[in-house]
Amino acid sequence: MNTQFKKGALELCVLSLIRNMDMYGYELVQNISNSIMVNEGTIYPILRRLTKEGYLDTYMQESSGGPDRKYYKLTEEGDIYFTKMKHEWIKFTKVIDDFLSR
Repeated sequence: MNTQFKKGALELCVLSLIRNMDMYGYELVQNISNSIMVNEGTIYPILRRLTKEGYLDTYMQESSGGPDRKYYKLTEEGDIYFTKMKHEWIKFTKVIDDFLSR
């Protein structure tokens, strides 16, 4: 998949997954990688930025198979931001689809 296409969509994918369920970083990478080729070096900067901007909160949880895991959780502000971004994405892809169907 084209790198430029991916950059715009990954933030929305991260927010969508976390909106459905709190997740830790590697878990997000695995889930997204099922559909889009990504690595940890791409997802963690997005997580840090979204946390810094107040759209995500974090908490630590014990792991049975190793060190504690940092989970990401959508904030109320993050839910509002996700909804706004989702609507913008739908409008954007409709415009592109219209161009491509000409």
